Amino acid sequence: MPSNVRSTARTAWVAVRATAVFTLVLGLGYTGLITGVGALALPAQANGSLIEVDGEPVGSSLIGQSFTDADGAALPEYFQSRPSAAGDGYDGGASSGSNLGPENEDLIAAIGDRQAAISELDGVPADGIPADAVTASGSGLDPHISPEYARLQVPRVAAARGMSEDEVGRLVDEHTVGRDLGVIGSPVVNVLELNLALDGLEG
Repeated sequence: MPSNVRSTARTAWVAVRATAVFTLVLGLGYTGLITGVGALALPAQANGSLIEVDGEPVGSSLIGQSFTDADGAALPEYFQSRPSAAGDGYDGGASSGSNLGPENEDLIAAIGDRQAAISELDGVPADGIPADAVTASGSGLDPHISPEYARLQVPRVAAARGMSEDEVGRLVDEHTVGRDLGVIGSPVVNVLELNLALDGLEG
C-alpha cells in the first residue's frame, strides 16, 4: 500500500475515533451532567415549572394558555390571557410572534377585532384597553398580562362568579409581581396562577 494512502487512512481513523470520543464526552456526558445538576439544584425549572392541582399538571408557570370554550369564546369567569401568535395559540413547538410591522394591515385589523371583542366582553371603551390585551408577545407564549389588563377584567370575573369586585381585586394584587430587581421590566400577573387561585377560593 503506498505511503500516502496509509497516511490518509491513518488520519481518517484518528478523525473517526476523535469524533466518537467527543460525541460521547460532550454530546452525552456533558449533557447528562448538566441535566442532572439542573434537576438537583433547580428541580421545578428543570422539569418545566409545572403547576399541579391534586397531583395533576394543569400547565406551566412559563407558558400561557387560553381560557376559552370549545368554540374559542372567552369564558367570562376566568381572566383572559394576552393573544398568542404561536401556532394555533400558545403552541410550545411553534413559538413565535406575528412578525408583522406596526403599519401592517393584517395586524391593524387583528388589533381592531381584539379591541371590539374586549369592549363587548368587559364593557369598556376601546381606547381604555392596554396594549398587551390586543398584541401578542414576541414568543407567543407569555403567561403574563399587565396589572392594568387584569384590573380591567375584575368586574366581569366578579359578576360571573358571584363575588365582590374587592375580593377579586385583592387576588389580582396578591398575584402581581413587581419589576425584577426593582428596576427591570414591568409588573405582571400570571394568568394561570390567578385563575387557579380563583378556583381555589371558591373551593
